Amino acid sequence: MDGATAEAGYRMLHTMIRVGDLDKSIDFYTRLLGMKLLRKRDVPAGKYTLAFVGYGDETDNAVIELTYNYGKDKYEMGTAFGHLAIGMPDVYGACEKLAKEGVKIPRPAGPVQHGTTVIAFVEDPDGYKIELIQRG
Repeated sequence: MDGATAEAGYRMLHTMIRVGDLDKSIDFYTRLLGMKLLRKRDVPAGKYTLAFVGYGDETDNAVIELTYNYGKDKYEMGTAFGHLAIGMPDVYGACEKLAKEGVKIPRPAGPVQHGTTVIAFVEDPDGYKIELIQRG
């Protein structure tokens, strides 16, 4: 593949993560991080439910697919996955709000080492790391 792939219709669609409590995860990503629940589909025959969340319509934006498998409430994190990253105007304010909601913040807001960009790391209800990056 070359640099022309975007012009040929290639683009990132979504990232899928497995969650143990779908309602809790939807609340975290929508109410606490400001995403919208774009669609949700229950598949009883497959014993799973999918919920897609994001900051904009799926036709133009990459989103997160939250997958809940019936009866599975916890997953091992593994060592291959790193984190999701979200750009926002006020990382300090976001961390303050998230801390009040009891969200785990393993790396509080502040400049990156040897730099000036303000970042923080928070964890969603399943322990997935989310980097908050100050933009604009």
